Amino acid sequence: MRIFDQNWMQVEEYLKTDDRIVLPVGSTEQHGYLSLGTDAILAERVAAEAAEPLGVPVLPVLPFGMAPYFTEYPGSMSLRMSTYIEVIRDLLDCIAGQGFRRIAIVNGHGGNSPVTGLIREWSSVPRTESVEVLFHSWYNAPETAKAASIFDPVQLHGAWVENFPWTRIKDVAIPQEPIPALPRQLTGSLSRDEMRAISPDGSHGGAYQRSDADMLTVWNAGVLEVRNLIESGWSQR
Repeated sequence: MRIFDQNWMQVEEYLKTDDRIVLPVGSTEQHGYLSLGTDAILAERVAAEAAEPLGVPVLPVLPFGMAPYFTEYPGSMSLRMSTYIEVIRDLLDCIAGQGFRRIAIVNGHGGNSPVTGLIREWSSVPRTESVEVLFHSWYNAPETAKAASIFDPVQLHGAWVENFPWTRIKDVAIPQEPIPALPRQLTGSLSRDEMRAISPDGSHGGAYQRSDADMLTVWNAGVLEVRNLIESGWSQR
């Protein structure tokens, strides 16, 4: 259940019987012909669909992440690592302070992964009651990646693997023909100017799209994998 569909009294009542909560995190950045909100849209939606039958509350997605290499594309935002870490720290402090003891962070953006160091640090601080934090990048988790690989092993930024009906922009034509894939080791070391030059439309290569039926297979695998994490991925209780 989305926490925006609840009031504070309902959440307080929930805490009497359960201590799980989900925090989706994403990014606002270029995704080629797809929405600038792709990572945030997908993280929040996969979390909400996964948590709904479990009755676990889902916070609104944190829509900004760390994406300095994309800031040459207008509309792309990026937080400094120091800022992002402190935002996550503040949110964890607030969530734990209200009585939640199991926090699942569902991540939709690869650039956010360094925050796992902060999570380890935060989790090691002695507390009266232990708090467990899971960090799950849904898009490349084992079962989701396996489902995507049925169709195409090339799964790159701004290309088919992120092209769902809910990340497309109305009346925007998406190219039909694939383009050469950019090497991951190369794109991981480029400046913002170099990134814009090497990827003029923002896609990192491969096919731009697949059928909605194929994408639903990938999506369903992602939802189920997140649901399994929320339901039984905890070391405690």
